[in-house]
Amino acid sequence: MTVSAEWSWWRVALAGMRDALSLPAWVVGFGLVGIGSLARDVGYPVEVAVLSTMLVWAGPSQVIFFASIAAGAAWSAIAIAVGFASLRFLPMTVAILPLLRRPGQGVWMQLLLAHYVAVTAWTEGLRRLPHVPPAQRVAYFLGFANTCMATSSVGTFLGYYLIGALPIPFAAGLLCLTPIFFLASLTAGLRHRGDAAAIVLGLALAPICDRFIGGGFDLIVAGLIAGTIAFALRPKRAAP
Repeated sequence: MTVSAEWSWWRVALAGMRDALSLPAWVVGFGLVGIGSLARDVGYPVEVAVLSTMLVWAGPSQVIFFASIAAGAAWSAIAIAVGFASLRFLPMTVAILPLLRRPGQGVWMQLLLAHYVAVTAWTEGLRRLPHVPPAQRVAYFLGFANTCMATSSVGTFLGYYLIGALPIPFAAGLLCLTPIFFLASLTAGLRHRGDAAAIVLGLALAPICDRFIGGGFDLIVAGLIAGTIAFALRPKRAAP
């Protein structure tokens, strides 16, 4: 959706909400249905499940959180595990915050914006924000990300009560929606051969590294190799 520099803050936020509801919010919402079921299995109330979606805002980290509780792990160990699982968001945050940073913007606003950085908000933000006037980007991003979070909270709530009624293949398929949409969004946002090389090499190296490395380091190694090659293939900037 086109955003005009003359629009009010609320109108820009509404544009972000509409873009989120066009598909991305539904994908991430359905993808977190399983979190509600997992919270119910470990004996936690639905309020905790929904709150985990709003505060943690990361499906894999939420799975680690509730699975660790079920295993009887210490709270300190759970906090460390969730923290390490969320480290993947650090480079995402570093990449997208320059698009959202404005003159005079306080640290607290930047921390708030960083909280919303997740796979869907990041990929769609990198693709959509360059086409939004710089002064309108924060409003647009907050409208987009809050809509995704609200839809995901509803999905978590529904999953708490309904996942038992869903066929197992369908419930498992819901978990695959987010990575499939993530790949589709990355493909739609390709800008040069370096981006294409990163995706192709990442897909090719992932099963190879899983076979010969494994141990939880396979994706790290695959990403490091593919990213390094893609960085080398990026277009060179013209000299000033």
